[in-house]
Amino acid sequence: MKLNIALLAGDGIGPEVIDQAVKVSDAIAKKFKHEINWKPALTGAAAIDAVGEPYPDETHEICMASDAVLFGAIGHPRFDNDPSAKVRPEQGLLKMRKKLGLFANVRPTFTFPSLLDKSPLKRERIEGTDLVFLRELTGGIYFGEKGRREEGETAFDNCVYTRAEVQRLAKKGFELAMTRDKKLCCVDKANVLETSRLWRETVQAMEKDYPEVEVSYEFVDAVAMRLVQWPNSYDVLITENLFGDILTDEASVISGSMGLMPSASLGSDIGLFEPIHGSYPQATGLNIANPMATVLSAAMMFENFGLQEEGKAIRDAVNSALEKGIVTEDLSENGKSYGTSEVGDWLAENV
Repeated sequence: MKLNIALLAGDGIGPEVIDQAVKVSDAIAKKFKHEINWKPALTGAAAIDAVGEPYPDETHEICMASDAVLFGAIGHPRFDNDPSAKVRPEQGLLKMRKKLGLFANVRPTFTFPSLLDKSPLKRERIEGTDLVFLRELTGGIYFGEKGRREEGETAFDNCVYTRAEVQRLAKKGFELAMTRDKKLCCVDKANVLETSRLWRETVQAMEKDYPEVEVSYEFVDAVAMRLVQWPNSYDVLITENLFGDILTDEASVISGSMGLMPSASLGSDIGLFEPIHGSYPQATGLNIANPMATVLSAAMMFENFGLQEEGKAIRDAVNSALEKGIVTEDLSENGKSYGTSEVGDWLAENV
């Protein structure tokens, strides 16, 4: 298979972890006789510095002409610490999601047998956890009207959803549940929010089309609690943009490190694959960032192309590295750790 992949390294540790995913992907391509054409493009703070825009038109054209996007991370402290900044790296991420039609963020949370004791939660609570969040990605409060009034003393952010937006996300959730344990949880705040009531009634109306799927409805605060009590009770969860943003970060630490969890953002055509962690600017250039989430995002990319064996080869290599202690400092024991590039080299040699 010949693949054209847009490569958006971004900011902070993004370029470092992306380099490792490229190494591993190239090794997979060689092993399974594929051809990958990497197409680098600017985004985030790096793009602002270069052209004044966090998601330039040229980058969008490269993405649209590709079969998938492999993405690193965006963000820089100079923007985080300046509330008055008119142009921000994160605006590029929102713009990219909207323009590429990436409405469904798929975030799996699973455990690694060799790392069960690394989790902040007790082993008996997390063993067997294997859940997937589908977060709506292009609607809700992040994209609603926002502003100030009363001379800046009052601020507002509107949360708006259409039934069609809920239906297309829920459809992916039902379809995913059918390939797994056939359990779907709709996460909302329907006791307070009108948008949540729209979510709940829309999903309820879709239940008849998927009679094999057991559907539950839970308030977001209850799910936040249950994620740290009984995460292995969940299978597939669907939710709106803001709730999904918060809950998936909470779920990510179940595995023991945010540096382990991959994600995919899907729409009708192109898919974007990225680690769930941020740009971690404090670690930039230090060769200490964990590249495994980005490498596992590449595995999700191959699987999205129907290349299941290739994805499994990457996952097997990651599991083997974890078992053998070929890890960065966030997962090291007894003070022994490996650099970002060393972990990437090992994985590439062992896929």
